[in-house]
Amino acid sequence: MKKFLIILLVVMLSVFCIGCTGKNEDKTKTPQGNKTTKIEEKIDYVGELRVYNAAEYMDMSTVKDFEREYKIKVVYEEFESNESMYDDISKNPNQYDLLVPSDYMVDRLIKEGKVEKLNKSNITNITNVASEYLNPAYDPENDYVVPYMVGTVGILYNKKMVKAPIDSWDALWDSNYRKEIWMWDSERDVIGVALKRLGYSMNTNDDTELNEAKLELIKQGSLLKGFAEEESRDAMIADEGILALVYAGEAKAAIDQNPNLAYVIPKEGSNKFVDGFVIVKNAKNKDAAEKFINFMCRSNIAVRNMTETGYTSPIKGAWSEFGNNKIMFPSEEELARCEAFLYDPQATAKYDKMWREIR
Repeated sequence: MKKFLIILLVVMLSVFCIGCTGKNEDKTKTPQGNKTTKIEEKIDYVGELRVYNAAEYMDMSTVKDFEREYKIKVVYEEFESNESMYDDISKNPNQYDLLVPSDYMVDRLIKEGKVEKLNKSNITNITNVASEYLNPAYDPENDYVVPYMVGTVGILYNKKMVKAPIDSWDALWDSNYRKEIWMWDSERDVIGVALKRLGYSMNTNDDTELNEAKLELIKQGSLLKGFAEEESRDAMIADEGILALVYAGEAKAAIDQNPNLAYVIPKEGSNKFVDGFVIVKNAKNKDAAEKFINFMCRSNIAVRNMTETGYTSPIKGAWSEFGNNKIMFPSEEELARCEAFLYDPQATAKYDKMWREIR
């Protein structure tokens, strides 16, 4: 009798276990077999928006949240430079609705009639933008642009590898760092740095000054590890380089991952930039673009974009989340040494020709 009861108990436990296993298998079974797959969230879109932004310059989860809230599908693409963006929209003017260029390029787009006037009644959150970033000289009433991110250009360097304090643009021409110097692959930034090092304005149109800067950059060529963009930031994080010309946001992202790195705005001065949202002329989805701009001007969204990119949002309600970070919030003295890039059609033609000769 004992043997019979033991056998019966074993059989009952086996049946129970098999039943449990069967239930677990049913939970994970998919059309692909027994592998669990993530089910895509379905959104019933009622509109579309085509956005063209600089590379790695937005927290993509904020874009997804915008899609959920407004049921607007965002077709999001990235450009490598203001100049490449300008070429793209010149060739295909109806390809995008919303752009995020830098101030001098915004100036150019306004002057050339390539952007739409904003309906600011749809962008009420513009009041969240700090006053110092509103009303630029090229758009005194913010009729065309709403600021998105601000920052400076400087030198990212490895504290353990440099041979002397880094406080001047001269470091990027120092032969002690031959083949250990990265330059950001950007026409205005590279030329601007050479001009500032020589004591000239970053916006000069003077042929003698521009030629002097060109010769210095050609001379610098033999010292460079290369021209690059995000790749140079990643190389510095991996200790593959000693010095790099970078934007402040790239510097912060790099330093967060490699504490041996530091960032400086050289004593000669530099560029301070304001990148902003503009809507392409005759955009098919202007209303959606204005909704997107207004959404990105929310303080909580600005915090997320600052956290992801390392850049500084002009949305003042987001600042307290980042304390007194010196890279994100330079001192008044540092900013006083900086200047904004401006658009001058004659100078731009000279910069373009000069860049081809340097690169």
